[in-house]
Amino acid sequence: MNTLTANELKTRGVSAVEEGLKHDDEVVISVRGQHRYVVMDIDKYNHLRELELVAAIAETRADYAAGRYATETVAEHMQRLKNND
Repeated sequence: MNTLTANELKTRGVSAVEEGLKHDDEVVISVRGQHRYVVMDIDKYNHLRELELVAAIAETRADYAAGRYATETVAEHMQRLKNND
């Protein structure tokens, strides 16, 4: 994975990111020697977001199939949330 320092980003700007993305799918931005941020192409980002949604749907379906859900009124739900605080 290509790493770009915060100072390089500051001096070279977006062109440094674009150059890094020519070689890798992501560019890591390091701040004071620590990896802090990741920059990626918007299409890859959107794909990852879609995969998160697919995983959430699969988890929800598994919970439903296993009976891990509640049937209650809004008032009952709000009371249960209040009691869990």
